[in-house]
Amino acid sequence: MSERQYDIVVFGATGFTGGLTAEYLAAHVPDGCRWALAGRNTTRLEAVRRRLSSIDPACADLPLLQADVTDTASLRTVAESARVVVTTVGPYLNYGEPLVAACAEAGTDYVDLTGEPEFVDRMYLAHHETARRTGARLVHACGLDSIPYDLGAYFTVGQLPDDAPTTVDAQIRANAEFSGGTFASALTAFSRARHMTDVAKRRRRADPRPADREIRTPSGPPTRDSETGRWLVPMPTLDPQIVARSAATLPRYGTSFTYRQSAAMKRLTTLVATGAGLGVLAVAAQIPPVRSALGKIRKPGDGPSAQRRARSWFQVRFTGEAGGQRVVTEVAGGDPGYDETAKMLSESALCLAFDELPDTAGQVTTAVAMGDSLVTRLQNAGLRIRVLDE
Repeated sequence: MSERQYDIVVFGATGFTGGLTAEYLAAHVPDGCRWALAGRNTTRLEAVRRRLSSIDPACADLPLLQADVTDTASLRTVAESARVVVTTVGPYLNYGEPLVAACAEAGTDYVDLTGEPEFVDRMYLAHHETARRTGARLVHACGLDSIPYDLGAYFTVGQLPDDAPTTVDAQIRANAEFSGGTFASALTAFSRARHMTDVAKRRRRADPRPADREIRTPSGPPTRDSETGRWLVPMPTLDPQIVARSAATLPRYGTSFTYRQSAAMKRLTTLVATGAGLGVLAVAAQIPPVRSALGKIRKPGDGPSAQRRARSWFQVRFTGEAGGQRVVTEVAGGDPGYDETAKMLSESALCLAFDELPDTAGQVTTAVAMGDSLVTRLQNAGLRIRVLDE
């Protein structure tokens, strides 16, 4: 790996979130970092490079690699040239597997932004064992899905005894716009509910939970928090699955571990409207022409202005209990779907490339692969990961 031509290659830098990721790296890579941009359109990559040179003049010489998800040879060349490959090209269920396969075969570390449960499960079934053999670390969900929750739970249980049953409840509040990629992924997931369930069952059979510890991620109907008065709505996202896999691997989560995750809403009317909207979207996604029309509302690569992102924010509040102790923590920051996501993805890649980390391989979570090192990186980068005084 130390003999690879590049430390980091960014695949998809011509997209909206990919461009923000490249901009973050241009401003934050350490001296001597060898990195490059990859994509199918060299002309658009050249435009990105010119933009990056205004951040760091050295980026004017940034190497550009031509690669396409339909060209396995080009992806193999990218994977074999890099220590870490970063990809923002989604929906991942449609476009992601060829690059995962190339990195697994080449022993190259891989990070992405997926929030698609079916994709993550399919990649585990198809490429986990290859990556274990070659030493590649395949780390999915390195953005808003699912770093705030995975590292937030990891940080929370670190404040509690590890020799007792542990519960962690997470509540998220946010003021932000969803990305085009997130919307496309949600449409795909709604249209493939049966496939997602079938693949999840296959994953569970291939990846059993530890026999000596119970890991639970229960869900249920909306409830009202007696402390805050907010309505708590369980979130049907990838995040609880990621947290559960971290808990199944690391003993610090206690003798048994229960994790619940909810969106916190102030008004009942907001809850009803959100539920109705998701229900309509789920039904509409089953009808191909309607799904196609909805996909044009916000396409992958679309995103809000810098001014709108500057007004955006998110907060995840964790309440952890174990052995008679209770702790409240938070993970919070600015615009979650774009600016903070680009930061989280970039710092994950830098962490894999340059930090001393646990000896892991295969498909692993951010908590398992990077743990305290990534927590520290993100704290230093301005993300608030801290214990709260009640």
